[in-house]
Amino acid sequence: MKKLTRSLTIGLILASLGVFCAAPLLAQDSKVTAQERLRQLREAALAADAEAEKTQDLDVFVDVVEVNIVNVEVYVTDKKGNRITGLTKDDFEIFEDGKPMAVSNFYAVEDGRPVEGEFADIVPPEESPEAIAVAAPDQEPELPPEQQLSLVIYIDNFNIRPPNRNRALRDIRTFLTRNVRAGDQVMLVSYERSLKIRRPFTRDPQVVASALEELERLTGYAAQRDFDRRETLDRIEDARSSAEALTWVRGYAENIQNDLRFTIGALKEITSSLAGLPGRKAILYVSDGVPMVAGQDLFHAVDGIHGSGSGAITEAFGYDASARFRELASQANANRITFYTLDAAGLRVSNAISAENSRSEPLGIESINTSNLQSPLRFVADTTGGFAIVNRNRFDGLLERVATDFKTFYSLGYRAPEAGRGRYHRIKVKLKNGKGLRVRHREGYRDKTVEARMADGALSVLHFNFERNPLGARLFFGTESRRDRRFFTVPIEVRIPISKLVQIPRGETHESRLRLYIAAMDDEGGTSPVQQQAIPISIPTDEIENARKQDYVYTLSLLMREGDHKVAVGIRDEVASQESFVLGQVRVGG
Repeated sequence: MKKLTRSLTIGLILASLGVFCAAPLLAQDSKVTAQERLRQLREAALAADAEAEKTQDLDVFVDVVEVNIVNVEVYVTDKKGNRITGLTKDDFEIFEDGKPMAVSNFYAVEDGRPVEGEFADIVPPEESPEAIAVAAPDQEPELPPEQQLSLVIYIDNFNIRPPNRNRALRDIRTFLTRNVRAGDQVMLVSYERSLKIRRPFTRDPQVVASALEELERLTGYAAQRDFDRRETLDRIEDARSSAEALTWVRGYAENIQNDLRFTIGALKEITSSLAGLPGRKAILYVSDGVPMVAGQDLFHAVDGIHGSGSGAITEAFGYDASARFRELASQANANRITFYTLDAAGLRVSNAISAENSRSEPLGIESINTSNLQSPLRFVADTTGGFAIVNRNRFDGLLERVATDFKTFYSLGYRAPEAGRGRYHRIKVKLKNGKGLRVRHREGYRDKTVEARMADGALSVLHFNFERNPLGARLFFGTESRRDRRFFTVPIEVRIPISKLVQIPRGETHESRLRLYIAAMDDEGGTSPVQQQAIPISIPTDEIENARKQDYVYTLSLLMREGDHKVAVGIRDEVASQESFVLGQVRVGG
């Protein structure tokens, strides 16, 4: 797969407004469910309309407040790792930036079944109570979209040895077939200097499990790094001075540091692409570890072989990548993504002595190397609310602990004190009477602006082909026309039922306000920047009943190269804070 964020030359060249226009309105409280919000606003609109008939000379002023609800998944265990269930909302305290927050939403899920919370007694609209009564006893209930799980299995072939990887893959296959539940979806990606989607999101775990067998035939690149490390260590031992030894280590560390930038970049790429997906998200990252400090163990080797006056240990700090891993963890937290990391190398033994080389590493260097490779795995997992699987040759037991996280958890929601400023905030969850218990959760979040959230959603639609469309929007592509030798103009209609929109009476008109977010992707994975357009709508009051039986049509044109393209449109009713994302596909130029 090409880099997900590669720029695509594709432009919004025409936006023809619909037949209505209106002044902007503010956004509605996002805590209330979409259906309830629409009902309340429509009732308010009807009441205001009746009042307007009595006082035609008065406008209706609507002040709507945007409220951001922060959801935090919380896992509670005892000291032995056993899951603690049966807790209630009153057992928890939650803090943002050190300040106590009131818990507004609370969900408790045990073994995949909601036992307490707003959705615990909801019957899906397509199923009657009678149908539920006769369902199979072992049929799993499907959680609401905001609590469903999207899991990415991420195999880092660039930082793994094939025997270690293949041993881990066998346990991961078993984990998938046992633990992907109703409503969950799973995707398989691998990294070999670039990110590749091996299987897109699917609700069938067998599709991904079978694809893992294909990965067993691929090479791994960590063995080459072993050779480079051994060769550099030999040169350190043969060097006539600490200065000469440091020259060799700097070259080695710079190569590792360059590889590490690509490794972290690919991880940030997948966390960014997942941003717009609804619900819980998790990444199971599998590698033989990646260094927190490039070449740290070899800088220590210089100090051990050539004396502590070399300054080698101090110089190692110049290759510290901890800031990059903090950025990765912060981005994951901002996008509600939990990392679970697996060190496929298992219980490590020194590889410093081989049949071809009788030299041994300086004392303690191997343990420094192991700690350095595992530190990022522990840090990213701990910071995002997951955990690291390290120093194990069999992974099935701890993978079952990961599965328990997916099936048994508490979800706490609270109203953010400020919304849409783009700041990062730290979160702390405590138990009021939690002596001896351990609490895991993500350590922070970013209060994204509406624009950033909608742009993330549009890009996720392109990458993962999902739609979420409560507004009932539809896309239609018109006949293309050639713009010049390289580009075509492609007309697009966005149709939205007016009955789905909230209209606010203002004197002699009813007004709505939409905002569209448009992005496109070509057949090589290149994406255009997300562009947006405000759409005020004003309908004469005496035409409103007839208008509610029709669509609002917005026409735009995209500038595209020849080939296959996907177009994502995000539509936001800014009065109701109702959002839809729709996807269309078009072939340009024959």
